Amino acid sequence: MSITNILVCGIGGQGVMTATEILAEAALSLGFDVKKTEVAGMSQRGGVVTSHLRFGARVLSPQIAPGDADLLVGFEAAETLRWVHMLRPGAEVLTNIGRIVPPVVNSGRYDYPDDPVAQMTALGLTVHAFDATAIALELGEIRLGNTVMLGAMAARLPFPDDVLEQAVLARFARRKPQLLELNRDAFARGRAAVAVAAAPAG
Repeated sequence: MSITNILVCGIGGQGVMTATEILAEAALSLGFDVKKTEVAGMSQRGGVVTSHLRFGARVLSPQIAPGDADLLVGFEAAETLRWVHMLRPGAEVLTNIGRIVPPVVNSGRYDYPDDPVAQMTALGLTVHAFDATAIALELGEIRLGNTVMLGAMAARLPFPDDVLEQAVLARFARRKPQLLELNRDAFARGRAAVAVAAAPAG
């Protein structure tokens, strides 16, 4: 059984680490060996957050090497662009286009790219871009953005969609039962959004 390498990135407060934990729980429920690691730079203040997740029959290291990621999941498009060097040839990118400008841009140390999705596409990457932030706000809770992103990932994992959905619902059934249906809706909306983003232009 091959190892699946998923890199998740974003800005602090978007739920990057929670999403990766739920992905790990889904993989563990199927008997995979799972390793993960996070790097958070002042994550509670909107700093950069990246999370590596690897699972398979036997995984020795949690760290994904550059050029080995099977899937790059970006909660913020400029951050997604910064991590494309991690992808293997033929890998896919899922990115939220809801813009959150990180502190390093506001401080003047970096410029925000004009069109990060276009830059990724120009590199020949398969990019599925959609506004997870807008979907979450339509559902009435911006924190649902990470569930929208999980729904978007569901069809690109080596196990059935409903395994990940059940891991999402189990998390909120334990902690905030009142959010159960909202998270179910957010997951379905994320799955639908990436299907639209992936559809060929007509």
